[in-house]
Amino acid sequence: MWRDDPEFETLASERKRLSSQSVKRPGLEECLDALGALAPKGFSAGLHIRFASPMIYVRTYESAWTKIYDENAYALRDPLVFWGLGVKGHTRWSAIKLPDPFNIMGQARAFGLNFGAVVSHGPITSRSIVGFAREDREFTDAEIADAVRIVHALHEAAEPPTELTRAQIEALRLLAGGDRHTAAAAKLGISESAFKARLQSARVRLGARTTAQALRKAREYQLL
Repeated sequence: MWRDDPEFETLASERKRLSSQSVKRPGLEECLDALGALAPKGFSAGLHIRFASPMIYVRTYESAWTKIYDENAYALRDPLVFWGLGVKGHTRWSAIKLPDPFNIMGQARAFGLNFGAVVSHGPITSRSIVGFAREDREFTDAEIADAVRIVHALHEAAEPPTELTRAQIEALRLLAGGDRHTAAAAKLGISESAFKARLQSARVRLGARTTAQALRKAREYQLL
C-alpha cells in the first residue's frame, strides 16, 4: 500500500514542517498587502537576488514609469539598487549620495515618486531589496520601522528551500529528461506509486502546485 512506502512518511513530515512554518510567519501576499498600504505611490520588491536576478520581483509603481525603467535597463544603473547591494539596513532616498548619471531619481519624480525609502536585508548571496515611495512627504521613522519589519517577513516568507532529498532530485531529473512516470519508476527500481509520492513530496517542499512548476522552481533555485 502507498501508506507503507517510505516516501509517504517523507511527504507527511514535510507537510507537517510547512504547516508549522505557516503558523509562525505571515505569507507573501499578506506582507505585500501591508507594504502596499504603507506606500501610497507604490513599491518595488526584489526578493532573494541571486546571480543578479531576484527569485521574486513585485512592483506596484505606475506602469508608465516601470516601462521606462525596463526599456532603459535602469536596474543595472539604479543608485537604490547599488546602495542595497552594498549595504544592509535602511535609509531614505534623500540620504543616498551615490552617483546618478542617468538621472533615474529625477525621472522617477516626474511620476510622483518624490519621497521614498529603501530596505536591504539578507546575505549578499541572497539579498532582498525593497524600495517604496510616496508623493507628499518623507516617510517617518515609525513608518520606516514598520517597513523594515515587513521586508524581513517578506524575505523569510520567500526563502527558497536549500535542498531536496536525493530521491526527490532523481525523480525530477528523470521527468526533466523526458521519462514518463512508468519508465522513470522502472529506472529507479520502485513502484509507480512510490515514484508519484516522491514527486508529491518534492512539490510540497518547493511550494509548487504542479510537477511542471516544481521542475521550474528547482532549476531556479539551482537544486537540479
